[in-house]
Formats: sequence, C-alpha cells, structure tokens
Amino acid sequence: MQKKDQALLSKCFLFMLAGFACFAFASRSSFLYPLNNWDDANSYFSVGKGIFNGKMPYRDIFDQKGMYLYFFYGLCYLISHTNFTGVFIMEILFGIADLVFAYRIIRLYAGQKASLSLAILVMGGMVSSRSFWWGGSAEEICLPFMMAGLYLFTDYFKGQYPEKTMSLRTVFAGGVLAGIIANIKFTGLGFFFAWMMLVFIAYLVLGDFLGGIRACLVFLGGMFVPFIPWIIYFGIQGGLYEWYWGYIHVNVFVYSKVGAEGAGLLQAIWSMIKIFYFLIWNNWMYMFLVIAGLVASALDPNAAWLARISVVVLFAFTFVGIFGGGRELPYYSLPLSIFAVFGGAFIANRLNALAEIESSGFGFMGLPIFALMMALMQIATFSMNVPFMAEKREEFFLYRFRDEVLETNNPTLLNVGCLDAGLYTLCDIVPSCRWFQTQTLDIDDPANNPYMEQERYVREGLIDYVLVRDYIPESIDVHYDLIDQEEYGWGDYDFMYYLYKKVR
Repeated sequence: MQKKDQALLSKCFLFMLAGFACFAFASRSSFLYPLNNWDDANSYFSVGKGIFNGKMPYRDIFDQKGMYLYFFYGLCYLISHTNFTGVFIMEILFGIADLVFAYRIIRLYAGQKASLSLAILVMGGMVSSRSFWWGGSAEEICLPFMMAGLYLFTDYFKGQYPEKTMSLRTVFAGGVLAGIIANIKFTGLGFFFAWMMLVFIAYLVLGDFLGGIRACLVFLGGMFVPFIPWIIYFGIQGGLYEWYWGYIHVNVFVYSKVGAEGAGLLQAIWSMIKIFYFLIWNNWMYMFLVIAGLVASALDPNAAWLARISVVVLFAFTFVGIFGGGRELPYYSLPLSIFAVFGGAFIANRLNALAEIESSGFGFMGLPIFALMMALMQIATFSMNVPFMAEKREEFFLYRFRDEVLETNNPTLLNVGCLDAGLYTLCDIVPSCRWFQTQTLDIDDPANNPYMEQERYVREGLIDYVLVRDYIPESIDVHYDLIDQEEYGWGDYDFMYYLYKKVR
C-alpha cells in the first residue's frame, strides 16, 4: 500500500475513533448513560417519530423547530424506537463531519499532524462545554452544515482572495447549506447572511458589481433547494399555512418575545454584552480558542484587509443572529464554537513554526492519539454529563413509569408542565394530540393555546395517562387517579413528577 493511501486510512480511522470516543463520553444519547432525559431532544424524537407514523408537524403534533431536525430524528427512530441508539449514531456521524471540516480549515494554515491534533482538541472543547448541554440539540445538528460553510468561506478568503472572486459553484453550495440551516433552526442564518454579504463585498472590491448581484441570486437559488421537499410535503397535505404558522410566526412573533418585552436598543446591546461575557466563562473550553483565533485573524499581516476582518464580522453576525431575538439559554451558543478552529489553526501554525512536528517522533498517529487522550480527559473533567453515568437504569424513575404505562394495551400519553420528559420514547408512544407537551407559548386563540388545550384534554379525559411536572391541572381528579410520583432534579432545580391514570 502506498504511503499516501496509508495516511488517508489513518486519517479516516482517527476521525471515526475520535468521533465515537468523544460522543460516547460527552452525550447522554450514548450507551454509557441510562438514557438521554433532555426534554428538548425527546421532543424532537417524538415529532420525528410522528412524521414516520403519518402525523404532520405543527398541525397534528406541535414543536417549533425546523423540518430537517425532525426528519433526522425520525431516521434515528427507524433505527431504534425506544432509546437513543439512532441519535447516538447520528451524533457520531455529524461529529465526524465536524472533525473533517475542522481539520480541513486548520490544514489551510498548518501541516497534517498538527491539524489533526488541533481539530481533535477543538472537538473536545466543544463537547465538554456547557453549551453542548446533554447532547442532541438543534444547535449540535447545525454544526456540520455551518462548519462546511466555514470551510468554503475560509478556503476562499485564505487561498483565493484577492486574486479572484468566489466561484458560483461554491456560492451555490453555500446557499444550499444556508437553506438546510433555515430548516433546522433559522437563528443560525446570521452566519450565512454575513457569509454572503462578505462574498458580495469581495466582488465589489474586485470591481465586479454585476457578478456580485449574480452571486447573490445564485446563493438564494441554492438556499431555495432544501425547501423544495417540504413545500411538496406540506403542499400535498394542504398544510403550507400550518408550516408557516408553526415555524415562522410562532418563533418570530410569539416565542422570541417571551420574557423580552420592552427591551430597547441600548438595553438589548447591554444584554448581549453581558451574554458574551458569561459565555466566555461558562464555555471557556472553546471560547479561549475562539478569541485567540479572532485576534489572530484580524492581525494577520499576510492577509488583505477584507480577509482580516471577515472572520470577526462572521462571528459577530452569528452571535447577533442567535441572541438578537431576546432569549438566551445555555445551549444557544454552541454554533459559536465553530470559530474555535481559528484558534486551533493559530496554535497548529505556531507548533509547525517552533518544531518539526511533521517529521518528529510519534509516527503519523502518535500526536493525534495523544490529542484524543487530552480531549477525553477534558470531557471527563469538565462535562456536566459525566456524573449522570452513575445513574442506574433500573433505578431511574422514568423506567418505573414506563412499566406502569405499558400495563395498558396501546396506551396514550400527555406530558403536562414541561416538554417531553422521555416517557413517549421509553414507551414507544406516538403522540395522539397536537399539544402533546407543554410549550411556553401564551397565545390568545384558545385553539392554539397549549395551556388551554391541555386543560381540555384532561377535562374531557381524552388520554390514558398524564405525566405532570409540578403543575397539576385543576380538573385532573375528574377522570384520573395518581398512581406514582417522584422527586427528581439536577443542579439547582428540583421537580416533582406525577403519573396519573385514567380510571373513570
């Protein structure tokens, strides 16, 4: 076997090993954990399950993320109905894609061994951070598509600008990636807005205004392509309005306003400054690389002025796109971690400059394997999930609730007081009502108000079992008896879970 082929096989092996190992320890979807009990991830799984069981999202079962997220989770459901084995496989595959593009970006600045090693360390920082949360977030699913876009962007501004404009083929590919992000979680579009804006400015700097306009149209054409399957899907079912209402209207005009009323411009700017400050401390595992990379990019003496500011502008628009809506949750910031590759590139470049890394000891695999060991140590030390490994599956209360629910043939279930706690997954129950979980949406229209509708389901006894967290519906005693309960919490949060069964 030729040396080039051996190096390629070694890289493929390292990508697969690092992807598997990092997510096995960092994500609760892994077989090392009793279950992934994150309500967001279980909600995506339940909606994805519904798609493959004839339910139309937004109309038949409601959650407000984008369709590719539910489709990917639906594919995971086809692999395993009652656990997150499929989700774990998806996370590994997407994580490998993250590693490949991180490596390719860093490789633009440094040699192979250093680039492989730093890409693995960047991955360790991403998945050990607080923003990774419990695994399976919409933000995590966005990462490979944003990382691919970042590679196309960096490859152009690092290796081609200002000699020539970006090819329309690359612009179209960027548009396709943007369209996928638009149909997962559209707050990530701040990244691609800046992506195309900077490419257009590059066209202007090089004196090709008409070419820039043509590039913008090609980008929009590429962005439209990922919408086509869902236009057909909803159009056939007469659900185009429900798609718009559930994904666009609710997120823009309802969800983003919760808790953000009355915030003026200066207050919003001050709020984002504070968010950024706390992000640095809460996610220092990758934020120190992000900051180092932004500074190094801005001060690069060998780059043209537009190339120097491009990464900083891209980061700023990504940040505003995520947090400009007025809401902040710990996992929202995960897409910012892709910019850690520039810090990794800076370190890899310095390593190559200071020592003959590519020809020194360890062999081809030695340094990257050492980097993987360091990444796993970082996960073991700092990941918020690792202590959850100690939970015994047979002692976790949701498994006891599952056994009680499954005493009924073909049971139906309602989740009140929180998003999907995971019981739908463990029982392999397809939600039978639109508001199968409690959404934090206060909508005036009673038919579209989750609180009012769930009260109606309980009052009319439409469901066999009701899982309640903290808040107990007023009419619960009309049709239901309490059969089990458990106090459970994490961090500073403590909750009471109640399981009710319909008996009359």
